[in-house]
Amino acid sequence: MAVITSEFEISSSIPASKFFNAYRDFNNIAPKVDPETYKTLVDIQGDGGAGTIRDISFGDGVPFTSGKLKLDVVDSINFSIIYTIFEGDILMGQLDSMTHHVKFIPSPDGGCVYKPTIVYNCKGETQLPEEALNMVKEGFKKTFKAIEGFIHANPQTY
Repeated sequence: MAVITSEFEISSSIPASKFFNAYRDFNNIAPKVDPETYKTLVDIQGDGGAGTIRDISFGDGVPFTSGKLKLDVVDSINFSIIYTIFEGDILMGQLDSMTHHVKFIPSPDGGCVYKPTIVYNCKGETQLPEEALNMVKEGFKKTFKAIEGFIHANPQTY
């Protein structure tokens, strides 16, 4: 099985704890701030912590409609979340799964660095085209910026 890893970083003036709390509430905030990407996210098993299974319906701004993920780790101390998408057309027929490692690293200035690492577990020796990798990366950036804008506009939240 081929494995491809992609990562990037974005700095923010928002504290890591605040951003982490917003991402813990991803089911509610993502469809509000980025409806082109996310229609709904619904927990179908679990309480929102590790082991929770979540059903995703994607919006009209992306070329897929559905996915299922499992929250593997929710680490409030290190401001990190790890989840694995294991089902749905988001896997593009080319992946067995995608594991997302999302971390908010506190910055000395009181903000944070958002650092997602995406591990693509390809079917057989499949290699994903660069356009697919870039589409996922740009989607992450777009949602991050939308959540950041919401937190700036609503500083009492999270």
